[in-house]
Amino acid sequence: MSAITTASPDTTIKDAPSRLTSTLPRATASAGVLAAAATTAVAAALRAGGVPLAAHGAIPLAAFAQLTVAAAVAGGVLLAVLNRRSSAPRRRFVRITAGLTALSCVIPAAFADTMGSKIALAALHLLAAAIIVPVLARRAD
Repeated sequence: MSAITTASPDTTIKDAPSRLTSTLPRATASAGVLAAAATTAVAAALRAGGVPLAAHGAIPLAAFAQLTVAAAVAGGVLLAVLNRRSSAPRRRFVRITAGLTALSCVIPAAFADTMGSKIALAALHLLAAAIIVPVLARRAD
């Protein structure tokens, strides 16, 4: 759904989505790649800074990218379903993803090896959500 802004009584300007996010699959891929790059870069920086990023053993850097892209795809699928079946897909998408993000922060708290890992991994979950959710929410019908 695009917002319409009235410039004057005679003219309306329709907000056009960017070329990279003109369709839901493209927005999902773009958000996933961007979030994966961001979380992997931050994870590498944290690891270089001495934060272990471990949950029952060290987490490989590639896992951050893979799981972030998987989360973006899951978000895209969720939004596609909501676009078809919900009368208020954007509102429901944001509410559901807020709850899922909160739940995803519980996982590091339960399984990470050190307090530093727990905080860093939860922050990485929040970073990924902060990138993916707004991009996809703009694609809600």
